[in-house]
Amino acid sequence: MAATPSIPVNRKLEGKVAIVTGGANGIGETTACFFAQHGARVVIADIQAEKGRSVAESIGSSSCSYFQCDIADEEQVKSLVEWTVETYGGLDIMFANAAILSGVEQTIVDLDFKKFDHVMRVNAWGTAACVKQAARKMIELGTRGAIVCSAAVTGSIGAETFTDYLMSKHAVVGLVKAASQQLGVHGIRVNCVSMSCAVTPMSSQVGLSTDEAVENFFGPFTSLKGVTPRTAHVADAVVFLASGDSAFISGHDLVVDGGLICFPRLNK
Repeated sequence: MAATPSIPVNRKLEGKVAIVTGGANGIGETTACFFAQHGARVVIADIQAEKGRSVAESIGSSSCSYFQCDIADEEQVKSLVEWTVETYGGLDIMFANAAILSGVEQTIVDLDFKKFDHVMRVNAWGTAACVKQAARKMIELGTRGAIVCSAAVTGSIGAETFTDYLMSKHAVVGLVKAASQQLGVHGIRVNCVSMSCAVTPMSSQVGLSTDEAVENFFGPFTSLKGVTPRTAHVADAVVFLASGDSAFISGHDLVVDGGLICFPRLNK
């Protein structure tokens, strides 16, 4: 369970309604907590019903609820958006965060296209469905909303494995660039956040299940020293992009990596 922050003096999202996909754990869970602490009413959307309900209950029924949704099914995403509007009276923020790994270290020469299709279906196709349905509802309601997507530093650089995941995150960055151009006329901002790594259930799938493991793996390539990457660092960035603090920012990929992508070895 993510640590609940103290209530901020400046509640940046007071009165806003937000959806967080993949909100049952990891970055999504922490962000849902931060959204609520900043005054938003939050809908956690996830396929993990027990965990999702538990997180919503821990945040409090007055400011958070759970809706079961598989973002790889657009009809479920549409139902999520409709239910949110019917329940809370609007939609101001969509944090399209849900994503998966294929479970194998895919390289291009041994790419398993069945696994590839599944990763792309969730990470790229599913994120696009979230952006589409949120944008359509915001336009219908005349809401000058904020859409934030979870990208990754691998959306800007390459890596030796996980080709399918890298491709999916490049697609997310491209989606943000396109959608921000198309939705700006409606006053809708579209941005993404790119994290290097923090301890989450997803990172644990590749052996990065402790702060020490993350530090040992990424530390040598991070220019900023003495800071352990946490899900809270990403959540803070998402709150910024979802709030009025970033009122003139759209089409931006906010990198939260301690200088990782600036490391020469990663940009050869």
